[in-house]
Amino acid sequence: MQTSNLKRYFQFSLIVLAGGAIFPLLYLRTNYQETILQVYGLSLSELNTILSALGIAYVIGYFPSGWIADRFSAKKLLTISLLGVGAAGIWFAQVPSYPFIITIFVIWGIFTVLTFWSAHLKIVKLISKKEEEGRFFGILDGGKGVVEAVLASIAISIFSAVLGTSTAIENQEAALVTVVYMYSIIVIIVAILIMIFVKDEDKVSQQQTASDENGQNNTASKKVGLDSVKKVLTNKSVLLLGVIIFTAYIVAWTIYYVGGFLQTNVGVSASAVGTITVIMLWMRPIGGILGGYLGDKFGKSYILIISLFIGTVVLIFMALLPSGIPYIYFNILVILIGLAAYSIRGLYWSLLGDCDIKENELGLSIGLVSFIGYLPDILLPILVSWMMTSFGEAAGYNVYFIFSAIAGVIAIVVTFIFNTDVKKRNNIQNNNTSS
Repeated sequence: MQTSNLKRYFQFSLIVLAGGAIFPLLYLRTNYQETILQVYGLSLSELNTILSALGIAYVIGYFPSGWIADRFSAKKLLTISLLGVGAAGIWFAQVPSYPFIITIFVIWGIFTVLTFWSAHLKIVKLISKKEEEGRFFGILDGGKGVVEAVLASIAISIFSAVLGTSTAIENQEAALVTVVYMYSIIVIIVAILIMIFVKDEDKVSQQQTASDENGQNNTASKKVGLDSVKKVLTNKSVLLLGVIIFTAYIVAWTIYYVGGFLQTNVGVSASAVGTITVIMLWMRPIGGILGGYLGDKFGKSYILIISLFIGTVVLIFMALLPSGIPYIYFNILVILIGLAAYSIRGLYWSLLGDCDIKENELGLSIGLVSFIGYLPDILLPILVSWMMTSFGEAAGYNVYFIFSAIAGVIAIVVTFIFNTDVKKRNNIQNNNTSS
């Protein structure tokens, strides 16, 4: 039993590694925006167009990614995805022209969402036992944050070492290309590790599911027809989970605007903002892992509700407190919103195990929930821009935080409804079993 658990944990650690390694190439803009613009000869509007193409690929890919995860081996999908991202990264390192860069980002969007997203969540769900789902999904999100932070630290060290003190464009290109190669090679290495050490989900299911009286495993067929799609689209728990993630994600999204709020509304210096936001980022492994463990111990829905409540209250305070009070109070609030946001992100996917989903519909359900839940990625930038234009930048932040707090209240209500519905269904199933 102990050996079996060690194998599961090792496979899970590889999934976490894959999740943390596959996305940084897509978001090099975070640390290297100006260098990318100069090296690739892009304007800021062209870069935004590229990222819009990536976002469109995401939205189109979420729902069908679930169907693909149910139809094909999750292990093979993960391997193909990592290899595809790595290969496109090597192409990106050749400094191609603008049209090819758009093509590369679309390829990255396909391989990170269409073939990877639902597959990696599905295999984590299958690897984890019922009583472990909170911590597994919490560690998944927190662990990906640690992997990304470690890789970013290595990348910036390499970039600085190659660039040195020079500002010449050829040296900037050499430094950036080296970083791109580093990420690409790591992604390919992780793909090879997944290929060798991660089991196909059918074998994982055999570890978790007892065989029937004929000695055959109860794992459902991989055939996913219109009947399965209809069942997923009418599964109340799946739809509620989609709404939970949609509203909770709005709360979690506020972490991307905390730095601008501190600088614009509170008057914190740029260097101080950098320090406090880095501290906030390190709340990701703490909030994700702690939230997951507490969820397994006291109930995933309850801890999610508490995290949402904390996040909602903090956002209201940030919006309404006068900017003249000492910075330390806002710094504390920023750390609390980071802790709450990352706990929320680590917990909401753990509710998947309470949705009464058949295994052959698991990927499809993940795809539908993802499509609904991550729509804020497209809607919020437009909404925030409108708020900043309509109310002014300073007031815009306050309005945005109040709006997000309202979304937090809705998320709490929907999570409560979800939890009540799950309890009611479990009671009916228990009564039918006992009778």
